[in-house]
Amino acid sequence: MKPKSTSWGKVAVWYDKLIEDSPDSYQAAVILPNLLRIVEPKKGMNILDLACGQGFFSRAFHEKGAKVTGCDIAPELINIARNNSPKEIEYHTAPADGLTFIENGNMDAVVIILAIQNIENLTGTFSECARVLKKNGKLFIVINHPAFRIPKRSSWQWDEANRQYRRIDAYLSERCEKIDMTPGESSEAKKKFTVTFHRPLQVFFKALNKSGFAVSKLEEWISHKKSEKGPRSAEEDRLRKEIPMFLCIEAVAM
Repeated sequence: MKPKSTSWGKVAVWYDKLIEDSPDSYQAAVILPNLLRIVEPKKGMNILDLACGQGFFSRAFHEKGAKVTGCDIAPELINIARNNSPKEIEYHTAPADGLTFIENGNMDAVVIILAIQNIENLTGTFSECARVLKKNGKLFIVINHPAFRIPKRSSWQWDEANRQYRRIDAYLSERCEKIDMTPGESSEAKKKFTVTFHRPLQVFFKALNKSGFAVSKLEEWISHKKSEKGPRSAEEDRLRKEIPMFLCIEAVAM
């Protein structure tokens, strides 16, 4: 069966502007500071930014002194990354399960940030990560929390007492869903779509174990956003602190 196209290349310019022009984005305000704390990029460290997009995180790791290699399946995003990055960062266009440009045991760390849900071959990708990592090297995965953010199967709701809750209509079933990559586009003719894969936590843990990893850390990160003043703002802000938006998994190559 032909693999599904999950590239974000069709919206490369829009995605680049969305991330780079917004200091209040989740990438900038939540994910990046937490990743810098956990990954601890530094001089002498080799990092692979897998599914790197336009290089937002690659550049941040490079600024901390690490030697960074970025890879993405979308040539449009890789072109933007090369144009906007220092020449010391090496970029490649390749699928996540085919890292033929990297020798065995060459990396100290691999990061996959908000991308594993857009990758079809989960086990193949983890196996490639294990191959390119040094012994005891670490894989860091950041995803939309799979227990609370299931595409088309979860939503915010309110009860009769005006309390907010997260409605979950499915979790254990793996799913592939068509999603809109351009939610702000009003013209149907200009909309672009891709697919995303929902997987429960046990699928990630089993695939990591099968590929030779041991999970060493798990963190759940909340949204930094705050509601505008109104009758429901306090409840909305309370729930943001209770229902995590992102999940971070650290796994060690054994």
